[in-house]
Amino acid sequence: MSEVTKNATSTENLVTEENTPFDPLDMNNYRIEKLPKMVKSGFEKWMALAGGPLAILLFIYFYWFAKIPFLEHFDVSILGKEAAKRFGEVGASGFTRINYAMLAIFVGAIVLWITEAIPNYLTSLILILGMVLTGVTTDKVAYAQLGHPVMWLNILSFVLASMLVKTRVAKRFALWFVIRFGKNATMIIFSFMVINIVLSAFISATTAKATILLPIFMVVAAIYGARGGDNRNNLGRNLVLQNLFQINMGATGFLTGSGANLLAGAMIAGAMGWSSFSYQDWFVAAFPLCLILMIIGWIIGTKLIFPLKKEENQPQIDGGMDRLRTELAKLGKMTFEEFKAIAIFVIVLGLWATDKQHGINQTAVAFLGAVVALLPGIGIVKWNDIDIPWHLLLFSAGAYTLGAGLEATDLPATLVDVLFNAIGINANTPFILIYSMLTGAMLFSELLFESKTMRALIFMPISIGVANKFGFSVLSLAFPVALLIEHVYVLPFNSKPAALLYTTNHYSWSDTLKFGLTMMMISWFMIMLWGETVLKWLGYTNGLIAP
Repeated sequence: MSEVTKNATSTENLVTEENTPFDPLDMNNYRIEKLPKMVKSGFEKWMALAGGPLAILLFIYFYWFAKIPFLEHFDVSILGKEAAKRFGEVGASGFTRINYAMLAIFVGAIVLWITEAIPNYLTSLILILGMVLTGVTTDKVAYAQLGHPVMWLNILSFVLASMLVKTRVAKRFALWFVIRFGKNATMIIFSFMVINIVLSAFISATTAKATILLPIFMVVAAIYGARGGDNRNNLGRNLVLQNLFQINMGATGFLTGSGANLLAGAMIAGAMGWSSFSYQDWFVAAFPLCLILMIIGWIIGTKLIFPLKKEENQPQIDGGMDRLRTELAKLGKMTFEEFKAIAIFVIVLGLWATDKQHGINQTAVAFLGAVVALLPGIGIVKWNDIDIPWHLLLFSAGAYTLGAGLEATDLPATLVDVLFNAIGINANTPFILIYSMLTGAMLFSELLFESKTMRALIFMPISIGVANKFGFSVLSLAFPVALLIEHVYVLPFNSKPAALLYTTNHYSWSDTLKFGLTMMMISWFMIMLWGETVLKWLGYTNGLIAP
C-alpha cells in the first residue's frame, strides 16, 4: 500500500470516528480517560499562580525570621518526653529552630496542596526533602514512610480492586442490583447506597470505588434524561452527589474502608497501648452511623434540596432500563474467574471481621488476598493488570512524613495548648464543649484540606493530646474525631473522588455546597448525638452532658 493510500485510509477512519454520533448509553464513553478535564475558573487560576510564590515567602518567613511570642511559652507537660527534654534544654526560649522549621514546612505544604500550584505528589516529594535538609527528621524516618503499613494496605487494596475490575464482578453486581431493585429514579438512587456499602466492605480505596461506579451511574443518569452541562437536572445532581457522599460514608463504616481509617485506628491503638484497633469494634460503633447518614442524605437530596420532578422519575430515553439489561447480558454467565474473585474477597472480609479472634492485622490479611490473587495458575490477575496510582501513593507518603515531623516536634499539641490558653479552655471546661470543638474542627477542616490522610495526621494527635492534657479517656475524643475523617465531599478539591465526579459536569459548585454543607452540619449534630448515646453505651464516652 502506498503512503498516499495509507494517509487516505487514516483520514477516512478519523472522519468516520468523528462523525459517529455520541451514544449516551455506551459505558465506554464514561471511562476516566475520556472525561473532559474541567477548566479552572478565574479564581482557581489565580490561586494556582499565587500559590507557589506565597508558599516560598511563608516558608522563608517562618524558617528564618519568625519569632512568635505566644509560642515561646507554653505548658510542656502535654508534650512527649523527648520533645519536653528539648524544650527544657533551651530554657525560656521554648520554641526551637526545629519547631519553626516544622511550622515553615507545614504552612508551605498546606498552601501548595490547597492552591494546586504544582502537582500534589511533587509537593510531597519537596516536603520529604525539606524535612531531611532542615533536620526535622532523619532521612531514614522520612524515606521509610513509603513503607508505612497503611501504604502497603493501599497498594494491596488496588491489587484486589483490579481483580474486581478485570473479572467484571463489580460491574456485574452493580448492574444486576440496579435492574433488580431500581423500580424508579428514587429507588435507583437508594440502590446505589447498598452498592456502595457492599463495595466499601471490600475496597479500601474510595477512588477505586468511584472509578468502578462512575460509568454505571452515568448511563443511569442518561436514561433518566440527565446528560450534564446544559442538560443537567435534579436526577443527575442527586445521582452523582449522593454517590460521592455514599462512597465516603460507606468507607466510614469499616476500619478497612480507607487507609486514613487504618491510620487513625493505629494512632488510637498506640495511645492506648494496644497492638491494633479491632475491626469489629470499629464496625459496631461506625456502621450504624454511616447507614443513618446515607439514608438522611437520600431523603434530604431527593425531597428537599434537589426534589425530583414527576418526569425525572421515569426513563426519558428509548430503551430505558432495557439498555442496562443489554449491558448485563453482554457479560454472559458467571465465569470461573469471577467465582474465584468472589471467594477471595469473602475470605478476606471474613478474616477482617474476625480479627479479634485470630489476631491477624488488616494489612497481613490484605497481603494474603493479594498473594493468592497473583499466584500463577491459581490467581486471577497478573502484575501488569494492576492499576496502581503511584502519584497518589507518593502524595500519601508525603502526608505520612509530615505526620512524622509533627509527632517529632509535637507541633499540634503546642498549638492546641496555646489556643486553649488563649480562649480560656482548662480542666474545668465542660467535656461537651471540648468534644464539640474537636469534632467541629475535624469536619470544617475538609473545606481546606484535600487529603483524608493529612487530616488524620493533624487532628488525631491533637485529640489524643487534649484527652491526655485534661485527663479524659483517649477514646472519648479520638474515636469520635476518627469517625469524621471520611467527610470530604463539600468541594471538588476535597478528595480524589470529589475531583473525579465533578468532571461529569452534572452539578455546579453551588449545588455541591448546598448539599455538602447541609450534610456536614447534620453530621456534626449526629456525632454529638452519638457521643451521648451509642458511644456512651459502648463505653467510649461517659456521655456529653454531666450528670
